[in-house]
Amino acid sequence: MQAETPHIFKERPLIRQLDDAAVNRIAAGEVVERPASAVKELTENAIDAGARRISIDIADGGKTLIRITDDGHGMTADDLPLALSRHATSKIDGSDLLNIESFGFRGEALPSLGAVGRLSITSRAAGHEGAEITVSGSVQSAVKPAALSAGTVVELRDLFFATPARLKFMRSERAETQAISDVIRRLAMAEPAIGFVLRDVSGGAQRMILQLAPEDAPYFEALANRLSKLLGQEFIENALRIETEREHLRLTGYAALPTYSRGAAINQYIFVNGRPVRDKTLNGALRAAYSDVLSRDRHPAAALNITCDPHLVDVNVHPAKSEVRFRDPSAARSLIVSGLRAALSEEGHRASSTVAAAALDALKPGQPRAPVYQMPRLSTKSKVENYRFQSPEFAEPSASYVAQEPQQAKPKTPATADDSQPIAEQDHFPLGAARGQIHENYIIAQTENGLVIVDQHAAHERLVYEKLKAQMAETGVATQALLIPDIVELPAETCADLLQRSQELAELGLIIEAFGGSAIAVRETPAILGPVSAKPLIMDLVDELQDLGNSEKIKTKIEEILSRISCHGSIRSGRRMRPEEMNALLRDMEKTPLSGQCNHGRPTYIELKLADIERLFGRS
Repeated sequence: MQAETPHIFKERPLIRQLDDAAVNRIAAGEVVERPASAVKELTENAIDAGARRISIDIADGGKTLIRITDDGHGMTADDLPLALSRHATSKIDGSDLLNIESFGFRGEALPSLGAVGRLSITSRAAGHEGAEITVSGSVQSAVKPAALSAGTVVELRDLFFATPARLKFMRSERAETQAISDVIRRLAMAEPAIGFVLRDVSGGAQRMILQLAPEDAPYFEALANRLSKLLGQEFIENALRIETEREHLRLTGYAALPTYSRGAAINQYIFVNGRPVRDKTLNGALRAAYSDVLSRDRHPAAALNITCDPHLVDVNVHPAKSEVRFRDPSAARSLIVSGLRAALSEEGHRASSTVAAAALDALKPGQPRAPVYQMPRLSTKSKVENYRFQSPEFAEPSASYVAQEPQQAKPKTPATADDSQPIAEQDHFPLGAARGQIHENYIIAQTENGLVIVDQHAAHERLVYEKLKAQMAETGVATQALLIPDIVELPAETCADLLQRSQELAELGLIIEAFGGSAIAVRETPAILGPVSAKPLIMDLVDELQDLGNSEKIKTKIEEILSRISCHGSIRSGRRMRPEEMNALLRDMEKTPLSGQCNHGRPTYIELKLADIERLFGRS
């Protein structure tokens, strides 16, 4: 017995014109997926209205109440019925759908919300009286006068009461509240000049979730202040200011140092012309920018904004407007990768402050203790006398006093730094002067105001790796010719796309050419890869091109091999180093980009301030 196919009708179906209520409910399914979607649409409307302060009140995770209050331009009594009509908007005139500079432009949010919930709008424009209109399940009331000083108040109650089936897909109140908070946080990052307040008023109580005052400062200062409140002061302390431009695209924002990486991609925020977006190509570019300094299980933290002419990016891809499509996606990807890598290189050996904090936390006892009594700091003359009395060979003080600390006679070993040069002449370097080596792996260096502990193997591994990359960039990638070219059959479109990138691939040591039809011939491969099967490599390239529009596969493989070479060619743990070798390693670290972390993203050194060390001993 043949099963019936549900999409094949036995009788000819009739074409009907759906009424406005049904059309609005269908549109609501695309625009309003959950309470957070409603909050996003209404808050963006407030931003487009020129608001400087926006207040959001929610109850029961936004299921029973969402109230948005703003001090924007407001609307007149004549505007209110039109605002609830489908595809009615003040953002565009319809003549140029690519010239979009506002958050909203589709004119679907308000009628969609009115179709699935109980919506009321109270507004007052400058020079006009306040007015109010309500709509419940697409049933609209008449406009009536209302008391309001300025701006707009939009109140949405009982979301999805008209489509109860949607309520079954709602998550817990806590999860919905968290989603709303995430929406507001992203909009607050995009608009630091606007103040935001988010409150939970469930059960008649009032709980403040987020409170952000407007930032009245130049852009980067305002953004830094806003990010410090949303992502924490630690992020800003360990972030790099990003400002670069390429091919009519401009990238601004802050990106964290590699040693400030996270265990998940939760602190990655990307904006396009100030619009929060979730784009896998841009997120992939962010990941690629850090690929050389982070292991696969760590994720960078960043808040970046790409600004460009609106004609270069299409934001009308999805009703939620969270996806974008660039006219030249490779240019956007290259902007992020090159901009971030340049900023990271300029920071040299700098590592995040959290490395030292983590080390101190590991050393702290379980319970905090009050500082113990300590003697006042001694004068130089008093310290000289103390050293003399502590010396095994006590001698009477000389008549001619020299105001410097005496050097105790002790045997030199290969692992002990040469103390013949005064410390003051050595410790002015950023990483200080080597004073010794412990466990044949860790160099102890003294700085002007603390000490530095260096992992000699990890540090030298990064130095060798950077030298190998510089040599390869200067001389090019050596290739090996295949005795018999590998022929790879591909779909016609894929083959054409790959051949267009043949010059780009040739720079990485992969030489391909057309072989008739939809086949390509692989003539040469990068010599550093050794014997390699060309077909799997080509198929990996094709998959990456289709997924991201760009390929880093060959470059990544080459860098992985260079990393392994540098690992085997670096100073091994267990080797005893001479003082001049240790100091030479420190000086090389100071002038080598990215030397603050090894090839796998781990820190190469930890710096402890003298004040931190004194706290460990209860001396402060």
